Amino acid sequence: MSQPHHYLAPELGSSTPSPATQSPTAGLPQDLLTQASHRLGIISLIGAVLWTLGLIIYHLIFRLPGAPAFPSPGDWISLSAILCSLALYAFSRRNSAHPELLLNLGLVYMVVTCADIAVAFFLDPIWRSMAIIPSVTWNGAIVLLCAAIVPATPRRMAFAAALAAAMHPLAFLYGHFSGLWDGPLIAIATRFYPDVLLAGTAVMISHVVTALGRQVSKAREMGSYRMVSLLGKGGMGEVWRASHRMLARDAAIKLIHPYMLQREGPSRAETLRLRFEQEAKATASLRSPHTVELYDFGVTAAGVFYYAMEFLDGIDLQTLVRRFGPQPPARVNRILRQVCRSLAEAHRRGMIHRDIKPTNIFLCRMGEELDFVKVLDFGLVKIVGHDIHLTRDDSTLGTPAYMAPEAALGKEDTDARADLYSLGCVAYWLLTGHLVFDEKGPTPTMMAHINKPPLPPSQRTELPIPAHFENVILSCLEKDPGRRPATAAELHHALEECAPLPAWTRLDAQAWWHTHLPAGAPPPSSPDSGSTVSATAVG
Repeated sequence: MSQPHHYLAPELGSSTPSPATQSPTAGLPQDLLTQASHRLGIISLIGAVLWTLGLIIYHLIFRLPGAPAFPSPGDWISLSAILCSLALYAFSRRNSAHPELLLNLGLVYMVVTCADIAVAFFLDPIWRSMAIIPSVTWNGAIVLLCAAIVPATPRRMAFAAALAAAMHPLAFLYGHFSGLWDGPLIAIATRFYPDVLLAGTAVMISHVVTALGRQVSKAREMGSYRMVSLLGKGGMGEVWRASHRMLARDAAIKLIHPYMLQREGPSRAETLRLRFEQEAKATASLRSPHTVELYDFGVTAAGVFYYAMEFLDGIDLQTLVRRFGPQPPARVNRILRQVCRSLAEAHRRGMIHRDIKPTNIFLCRMGEELDFVKVLDFGLVKIVGHDIHLTRDDSTLGTPAYMAPEAALGKEDTDARADLYSLGCVAYWLLTGHLVFDEKGPTPTMMAHINKPPLPPSQRTELPIPAHFENVILSCLEKDPGRRPATAAELHHALEECAPLPAWTRLDAQAWWHTHLPAGAPPPSSPDSGSTVSATAVG
């Protein structure tokens, strides 16, 4: 602008998407509930620290002469509260912890903590001897804090807050009828009614949070799709996981907000809008199974431009090498041939991708197929003969590490062979785990692509690379476009003719995926691929 890693826009970070679209707990979208559950974990850790400090400070400063030595009954309560807090924190750190369950446990934690405070408060003689005046206790503050941190329906919050606020009165009622406290009953209501008022305020907060959650969910509706979780964002756009409201199908939604356009100025905003629309139309017009499929395109009533595309189950080539190292030549050959099939159709239709790089190529599970390649992000696509000028005169488009020399020079007559150069750079990365040129900074990198001959990939890896295959890769990296394969179809044929190159079989793919990315595995991280030098890319 991952379950295994899923579709992400290039240049954007990732997050683990959630399976549901909206939670019945408080009307909040699932990603916001996940954030709330993370905050709850932090609050529980802070609670453990405060209980520990309180226990230490009490024994050093406030403990009365003649009071029971450690551990007293009150100390056991403090220790149990510390363990409870640490247990909730540990549970919140588990990847499998569902935010719905965790937030419900947060309400239980609130009630239990208030009960611990009330009992510890009552057992200490110093508190029972204090003057009877209305006061806000720790319990009232905790109820109010949890209302802001732990989203819940007003009914659930009312029940939990009432229990929490009742803990002090219940402790003193028990003391009154058991003879441990001789104060009048009216004193209980006088002393603790502020906590009851705060419990009512907590219910109002939950009502407001629920209403806001519904508004957020409504605002996230894009046509027939409901936004689920943010996958990543860039300077000019966002990518969301979305769910179709009628079909059992997830999608990736790429969008651009009106405020993102407004801050760029009228002329620039119109260029960005046209480029976004061109990207959607270009993607929709392509039918290769190796090009990401576009489902829908439109503008919401709020002026948000969006398009929906298939949600992919797999891993991008950048992450593949970063996590698992250089790949066998046979597998690289198979990946490249699939990319060639996508590019061949695009080039035949007069489209030059201009941003072929590892993060824009996904290796997927596609039904029963494994190692199925999808080419993503036609945001920088150039349509030959198109009469709309969508680039600035001073702009350079592409990613420096994968940029053809003629693109680095900003030549107007750059053609489809620039994509084949970029694909050669991708092949180099897959085979060696290194960029073709490792210069520091975008300008030295582009100058190296223009002037510096690349080292053969066999000199930068310990894996054996057949000479014929290496020669095909180096032919893609020729400085002169005329010395490269003329078309993606020609490159595809050259890759098929590579010998002696063992096949990467279906059984090989099955074994790799079962070992490294089994279904339901945690998402691999997607490292930054380097900045895109683009004045017009939405992402």
